[in-house]
Amino acid sequence: MNEVQGPTPAGTSRPYRNLADALRAHRMPDENVAFIVSLTDAVGITTYIDRGRYIEALRRGDGAALHIGRTYTNGFTEDEQVLVGGRALPLLPSEGRAPYFYVNHPSVLPAPPNIARRPAGARRAPAAPRAASASRTPKATPTSERDYGVCEVCFMVKNASGKCGCDD
Repeated sequence: MNEVQGPTPAGTSRPYRNLADALRAHRMPDENVAFIVSLTDAVGITTYIDRGRYIEALRRGDGAALHIGRTYTNGFTEDEQVLVGGRALPLLPSEGRAPYFYVNHPSVLPAPPNIARRPAGARRAPAAPRAASASRTPKATPTSERDYGVCEVCFMVKNASGKCGCDD
């Protein structure tokens, strides 16, 4: 894609010095930063440009520019295999950029189930004793209800001003 890209809707299209500056400017979630770094290293990126809602990452060789959003990276071809951490990423068809595919970032992926199991016959280590915390404040106890007295005429409980229903 060698066509001229226009500025962002705010007119602030500018190149970033490096990926770290781009991710910081777009306030990328921490769990996505390492993933995006390894993703762009695997693809080979030369330039990062601010496009408003996403970062445009221009590739070294042929290929479409990547659009790096907060939750996705878009711009892969169907036959492209992207390896991150020794694992091939599942490519999903893009709705907004028709011939291209995208990958979701870890912040939107469901957390893997915690299947850490102990070997058969292994025992759990005893829990460490908890130290009594001196900085704990005592639990607040409910205050007792105040007694404002009882009316001698109607025998109703008086309110805080010392009146009851028959005084009106």
